[in-house]
Amino acid sequence: MKAKELRELGVAELRKKKDELREDVFRLRIKLSTGELEDTAKIRRTKKDIARIETILTQAERG
Repeated sequence: MKAKELRELGVAELRKKKDELREDVFRLRIKLSTGELEDTAKIRRTKKDIARIETILTQAERG
């Protein structure tokens, strides 16, 4: 997800999206441990999306 797309969302929507992505990371890690996950890079991409959202939330709180 691009930062520009995320900036268009409201704070409540960003928090909801962050929670959803954290659940996705949890599910992906379980799939990885059981050998079901084929695209291991998806975990990294999801974590980066979470970091982007957290950055935007921090910026919104400060300014």
